[in-house]
Amino acid sequence: MPVPAPPAALDDSPAARRREQRGWYFYDWANSAFYTTIISVFLGPYLIPVAKTAACAKDFPNIAPDTCMAGFDALVERYPDLGFVDVLGADIRPAAFFGLTLTIAVFLQIVVLPAVGALADHTGRKREMLGGFAYVGALATMALYFVEGDRYMLGGVLFILANLAYGSSVVIYDSFLPQISTAAERDRVSSRGWAIGYLGGGLLLALNLVLYTQHESLGVAEGMAVRISMMSAGLWWAIFTIIPLLRLRNRPVPVHETTAMRSVGGSFRQLARTLGEMRRYPLTVLFLVAYLIYNDGVQTVIGNSAAFASEALKLDKTVQITAILMVQFVAFFGALLLGWLARGIGTKRTVLASLVLWTAIVVAALFVEEGQELQFYLMAFAIAIVLGGTQALSRSLFSQVIPKGREAEYFSLLQISDKGSAFIGSLTVTIALQQTNSYRIAILSMIIFFVIGFVLLALTNLPKAIRQAGNEVPDRI
Repeated sequence: MPVPAPPAALDDSPAARRREQRGWYFYDWANSAFYTTIISVFLGPYLIPVAKTAACAKDFPNIAPDTCMAGFDALVERYPDLGFVDVLGADIRPAAFFGLTLTIAVFLQIVVLPAVGALADHTGRKREMLGGFAYVGALATMALYFVEGDRYMLGGVLFILANLAYGSSVVIYDSFLPQISTAAERDRVSSRGWAIGYLGGGLLLALNLVLYTQHESLGVAEGMAVRISMMSAGLWWAIFTIIPLLRLRNRPVPVHETTAMRSVGGSFRQLARTLGEMRRYPLTVLFLVAYLIYNDGVQTVIGNSAAFASEALKLDKTVQITAILMVQFVAFFGALLLGWLARGIGTKRTVLASLVLWTAIVVAALFVEEGQELQFYLMAFAIAIVLGGTQALSRSLFSQVIPKGREAEYFSLLQISDKGSAFIGSLTVTIALQQTNSYRIAILSMIIFFVIGFVLLALTNLPKAIRQAGNEVPDRI
C-alpha cells in the first residue's frame, strides 16, 4: 500500500516551529513517568517478592507462604538447590530476576533500535511510529497492575515490552529535535524538553509516593498501592502523548519502496550504509565516544546513589526517597539554568564546566560523613543542577553533528551505544567494591570517566564536525 505523501511545502515559520516545540516538550513529560515510577522506584522491589512467592510455592509447598517469605534467605542457605524460579527452562534466583529482565530488555534495544531509527527515516512516518510505540509501552505499563501473587513471568514480559517500546519511542522523539528547531534554537529546545520531563516524572512520582507511604491510612494494601502506582505511570504516558501527536508533523522523504516489507528491508540496507559511512564523519564519532564515556559516569553515579546512601552513609529509605524527589524537581531548574548558560558562554564550554562539577561531586563523596543527611542532600542538589543540563546539551550537540534526513538512524546509534557501554561503569564500581569494600572509593572511581570524557570533548572541533555533517554552524557553540 503506498505511503501517503507529506505536504509539498511545510510551514517552517517561527510560529509553526514554536507550536511543534511546545507539543514536543510534552512527550518528555509523558514518558518520564515510566522511568521514574517504574524503573527508578517501584518495579524492582515489587517484582522480586513476586518471584519469591513463586519459588516458595514451587520448592517449599509445606511451609506457610508468609513464613516462607519471611525466612526465604535462610531457607535458601539451608537448601541451596532450592529457591529458584523457572525462566524459559533456566533456574534463576528471585533476587536476580529483575536484573535478568533488565538485561534482556537492554539487549533487545541494542538489536531493535537501529532498525527502528532507519525505518523512521526511510518511511518518514515518525509521528505514527512515535504514537505506536508510545501506546504499546503505555498499555504494557498499565497491565503491570495485574502482576500479583506468583505472576513473575507476566511482570518480566510486560516490563521488557514496555522498556523496548520506551526506547524505540525516544529514538524517534529525539530525531524530531533538528527538524523542529534551527541550529540557534537547539540548546533552548532540548533543555526545555529535558526540564519538563523531570517536572512531569517528579510530579507523578510525588503523588505515587504519597499513596505508597500513606496506604494504611487510605485503607489500601501495600501491594495494591504499588500496582496502582505502576498503572498510573502507563495512564500518564498514554494521556499526555496525545499532545505531541497533535502538534508534530512528518517531513518529506525521498521516493523509495513503499510496501511494509520493502521499507523494512530498505531500512536495514540504509543502516548498513550509515555504519559504513560513519568514517566520513570522524569528529562525529569522536564526540559520540566522548559522550558515551562521560555519560556512563553520570548514569553509574545516579544508579549507585541509593546504595551509597544506605551502605556508606547509613541513611534510611525516607531520606533516599525524598532525595529522589528533590533531584527530579531541582533538575527541572538545572536543565533550564545550563541551557541559559550555554547561550552565554557556548554549549561546549557549558558541558565541559558541568563535567568539572561532576568531578568535584564524586571527590566530595569521600568526605560526606556517615549519618549526615544534610550533606547528602547537598550532594544530591549539586547532582540535580548538572544532571539534566549535561544530558540535554549533549543531545543538542549531537543533533548538530549528524547529517539531515538521517536523524533517527543516528539517534538510534546514540541510544544503543549508550546501552551497550553502560556495563563499563557498573563493572568499574564492582571491581572497586571487590578490591576495597568501600562505596566511597567506588563512587570516586567514576572520576576517570569524567576526566577522559572532558579531554575527548575538549579535543572535538565542533564547528568542523558540524560543517562535515552538512549543517549550519550556530553563532555560539
